[in-house]
Amino acid sequence: GGHHPSGVPVPVAGEKTLMTRPAGPSIYGNEKMEVTLMKRTLAMLLVLALLVAGMAGCGKKEETMTLYTWEGMFPPEVLEGFTKETGIAINYANFDTDENMLARLSEAGGGDYDLVIADDYIIETVIAQGLAQKLDKGKLQNWGNINPVFQGQFFDPTDEYTVPYGSGVQTIVYNPAAVQKEITGYADLWDESLRDNIAVIGNYRVVNGMALKIMNASYNTEDTAVIAQAGQKLLELAPNIRLIKNDNLQDDLLSGEVGAAVMYTSQVTLAMLQNPDLKVVYPTEGVGFGIMGTFIPSKAPNPEAAYKFIDYVLRPEVSAQCFEYMGYYCTNKAAESHINEAYRSFLTLPESVTGGEMIQTVSAEAEEAHNKVWTEFRAACGN
Repeated sequence: GGHHPSGVPVPVAGEKTLMTRPAGPSIYGNEKMEVTLMKRTLAMLLVLALLVAGMAGCGKKEETMTLYTWEGMFPPEVLEGFTKETGIAINYANFDTDENMLARLSEAGGGDYDLVIADDYIIETVIAQGLAQKLDKGKLQNWGNINPVFQGQFFDPTDEYTVPYGSGVQTIVYNPAAVQKEITGYADLWDESLRDNIAVIGNYRVVNGMALKIMNASYNTEDTAVIAQAGQKLLELAPNIRLIKNDNLQDDLLSGEVGAAVMYTSQVTLAMLQNPDLKVVYPTEGVGFGIMGTFIPSKAPNPEAAYKFIDYVLRPEVSAQCFEYMGYYCTNKAAESHINEAYRSFLTLPESVTGGEMIQTVSAEAEEAHNKVWTEFRAACGN
């Protein structure tokens, strides 16, 4: 479940296929918060109940909207509220990977589904293949609520096709009681006082990206010499790395196994909820983020219902419920004040962060250079 069952695939030398998945927000998201497991079951039961209720109607076909996304993306009460208000039943179909979604949508020729939520990099392909329709913003009264920081991005530069729904933001989290240094950016992670005290997720583009950011380079540089230089820089970080892993990294920070970590967004949320004394740092070198986007497929059977649903979710109080449930950054500016104060500091961007860079697909040559750097770094960390 969640974005990818075990985080992003870990590259193995000579195994190129694993490297082809670029890093979408899922890199910063990983699996949905564990607390959603129970809620997911309830959500599925709720959807079934809604469908059964629909069938038991007075013989007239009930209007439905088919939503296609990962499981656990909406609190049951939001789906229920929409149906109650509009009479439109939601048929919740889910996929496990962005690639599977693209394959199904291509097979359906842009039909079958009314609304899809997927990762940024795959939406770029969806739009290029003509599988998404341009939005009629006149049908979205709440369009103005969207936080512009998350708009105008590489996958939809003029915001003609998508509405952002949650973001994974790359931060550093540390326990001030367990480290001797105040951490403000990636460069601080190289400090020798942090020897054997840092954990990072097993995502090569995020970790290699930390070194690129220190060098003032782009995550998406095509210069293989620059990527190799970042690799040399990473070898100097190796003595400070205690753990490289994707699953439940927040537990290692909470238990005191490590004092600082670079984690997926949903893990940061879990950690902060359990220990509010932890500090979340937006690196001074620049913030990286990924975005999940909502789009209406080109041949959606019921686009009108999709517009109603998008507009409903863009309401500030509804959006707030969704982001608290998912544990992702809020992409709705008007919803920020509605987010519970216990969550607000790590589900909303501080005023100082006005943008960032997104990890995008790079050429095969650049991929190969990243692969080499990552393999050497892991070996140096004894991983």
